[in-house]
Amino acid sequence: MATSLYVGNLSFSSTQSGVEALFAQYGTPISVNLIMDRVTGRPRGFGFVEMEEGEARNAIAGLNGVEFEGRALRVNEAEKRPAPRRW
Repeated sequence: MATSLYVGNLSFSSTQSGVEALFAQYGTPISVNLIMDRVTGRPRGFGFVEMEEGEARNAIAGLNGVEFEGRALRVNEAEKRPAPRRW
């Protein structure tokens, strides 16, 4: 089963292919999604990577706190939160 990982403190110049290559050291990323600002179109400094469960655990252990493009990454399992209600 796939596990979604939160990847925080990314450089604003990080690219999807760069993050994918970083996580590929620990297995095959199923998907990489960097969150973009709606107004500017620039990355917001965080994203999500989906990997198989065992590979995801290895990626968390190997990459949390590691410097990537000049910033220390925060990598952990993504929390599933319900979307807020909008009336």
